[in-house]
Amino acid sequence: MAIASATTAEVGKSDPIITRLANEDKKPFWKKPNLLYLYLMLFPTCMGIELTSGFDSQMINALQIVPTWITYFENPQGSLKGIIAAAYSLGAILSLPFIPYINDRFGRRWSIFGGSSVMVAGAIIQAFSQHVAMYIIARMILGFGIPTCIVSGSSLIGELAYPKERPILTSLFNVSYFVGQIVAAAICFGTNSIKSDWAWRIPSILQLCPSLLQLVFVLFLPESPRWLITKDRGQEAYDVLAKYHGEGERGLEFVEAEFAQMQTTIQLEFENSKRSWLDLFNTSGMRRRLLITTMLGLFTQWSGNTLISYYLGDLLKLIGRTESTDIQKINVSIACWSLFCGVTVSLLVTRIRRRVMYMACTISLLLCYIAWTISMERAQTANDLFKLDPTRYQPNNAANIAVLFFIYAYSPCYNMGYNALTYTYMVEIWPYSERSRGIAVFQLFGRLAAFFTTFVNPIGLKDVGWKYLISYCCWLAYEVVFVYFMFPETMGRTLEELTFMFEDKKLSDQVNAVVEKVVHHGEGTQRENKADVTPEVKEIA
Repeated sequence: MAIASATTAEVGKSDPIITRLANEDKKPFWKKPNLLYLYLMLFPTCMGIELTSGFDSQMINALQIVPTWITYFENPQGSLKGIIAAAYSLGAILSLPFIPYINDRFGRRWSIFGGSSVMVAGAIIQAFSQHVAMYIIARMILGFGIPTCIVSGSSLIGELAYPKERPILTSLFNVSYFVGQIVAAAICFGTNSIKSDWAWRIPSILQLCPSLLQLVFVLFLPESPRWLITKDRGQEAYDVLAKYHGEGERGLEFVEAEFAQMQTTIQLEFENSKRSWLDLFNTSGMRRRLLITTMLGLFTQWSGNTLISYYLGDLLKLIGRTESTDIQKINVSIACWSLFCGVTVSLLVTRIRRRVMYMACTISLLLCYIAWTISMERAQTANDLFKLDPTRYQPNNAANIAVLFFIYAYSPCYNMGYNALTYTYMVEIWPYSERSRGIAVFQLFGRLAAFFTTFVNPIGLKDVGWKYLISYCCWLAYEVVFVYFMFPETMGRTLEELTFMFEDKKLSDQVNAVVEKVVHHGEGTQRENKADVTPEVKEIA
């Protein structure tokens, strides 16, 4: 009965006709020249977007221990130090209301181009900042540009990829975050010995490199065929699908069916959409998507990960590790370990169902945090007694090692769901007409949650020590319950086959009827009519 409660509302899932056709294609993507080229262009353009976020999180932590940075900005402390760190997230929050309109107006490609241009400007201002106010504004500009790229990039990957590889590609999107962390750590380590201001200016200017890659390579990518359909450019959309999805064993037959499915689904979507933020509240299906998205945004930041990302040094000091070189080594090794875990999990998303991965993620995180909390209590208690009377008490080395073990064990547990599946799931549960708004909402709550924990975590660790981890154990228990009852299964279907999963089954049946007609009778939309889209699909610019 409990399992049924998580799926009873999914009445509108479509018969996976296109998915079956794609799975029947045994020709691998590396033997399809056009598709291989597409994926090679997607890597630096879309999957490299999160390089900037990973680079920033690592850089701002590393620079705060650089002597010339501390001297130049007069050793910022307290709220000023917090604002410097949080300015990136604050800039991102300010841009979120505009993202859907930019995406719908200019398309995925030019949205990425615009967001990357803003980040290049922010990195230049940051590198040549003359005072702390200018530095904070520069970081806000950087943050202002990143959400547009994230929303557009994650959507473009899902909307361009061949159905067989789409889940893997969208899951790899978030993994580049760790690559950015590792690169930033290496750069900051290399410039740390420079005695001039360039010790912090060089890493700051190099933060524009991922955005420069996106500015160059996005010009070599096609536009989303779904966006082209909404702009009455059906012929262009068909040509994109024919070029990149028509190299399989059934070739243009598959493309005809896929195009018919996209065109019909988008037409039905637009008949019931006003293309505004109010659409997210209009139906029970949309409200459920909104609730899931809101909670997932909070889960990705309130599952204890920010403790490790931003306050690893404070955690290690609680167990007696105070050497800065040791902390840096552990920090870099965790980033490398997280990259390995993220890539490994991303390659498994076509084999393991989404709900299974999310349930395994939340349950393992809860167990990991419970064990970590117990170990932390033993370690901190022993260290506190040792400080009081070194002749009578000794540090609990076994507990110290256990704490370090569970910090490393946390990474595969978290990456199982909240890293690898995040954007795969967001792209799958939101229909095209509301996808930009849906992912923007996810970004909003994720950024707000990160902004909040940036300030709360150090206060909790300082005031109550290991007891602060109990709050995360309670929250993780709630996550297990929420995922169990609310998260739908989305594996094994194309985006169009999932569009009406919370809506009336008749809508899915209408789409299937058109697709079956193309597949079985070859009577789909005629070639000369592909440039025409029904009036309901047209958008008033």
